[in-house]
Amino acid sequence: MRQRAARDQKRLDSGAVSSPKDLENLQREIASLAKRQGDLEDVVLEVMERRESAQERVAELTERVGSVQGRIDDATARRDAAVEEIDGEAASVTKEREVVAASVPAPLLSLYEKLREQQGGIGAAKLYARTCQGCRQELAITELNEIRSAAPDTVVRCENCRRILVRTSESGL
Repeated sequence: MRQRAARDQKRLDSGAVSSPKDLENLQREIASLAKRQGDLEDVVLEVMERRESAQERVAELTERVGSVQGRIDDATARRDAAVEEIDGEAASVTKEREVVAASVPAPLLSLYEKLREQQGGIGAAKLYARTCQGCRQELAITELNEIRSAAPDTVVRCENCRRILVRTSESGL
């Protein structure tokens, strides 16, 4: 457009166009080209402003992505450390369980395993303050009297949930 406008202006200035009507048309075309050039320059400015705004937004979002990725990396590291700790504890507890299980008579261990499978992982429960800690039910006086009169090495079970009751000095029996 600029080249065309410059060419038309050169023709106008050179005096090569002698007809008044052609001169008028050439002046209108130069004015029209100048207006169109101004409009296009406004559009270019608007596009440049939008581009600058978009680049700022991209920079902001890139920074946020970096921040979120940092938090993800931190959480992943904490999770991995926790899993490692849990795995270590599980291995330790498994070894301890094997040692204890070796000292328990086979029939009692078999009963415990059967109850554990039936009761969602808990085959024995502590008897505390007249309450079975497995089902959280308070035992009747007759049951408590039977448990009190049983020999210390007798396996006693809760009448409600059928778990093996573990008697301790805290049981008050």
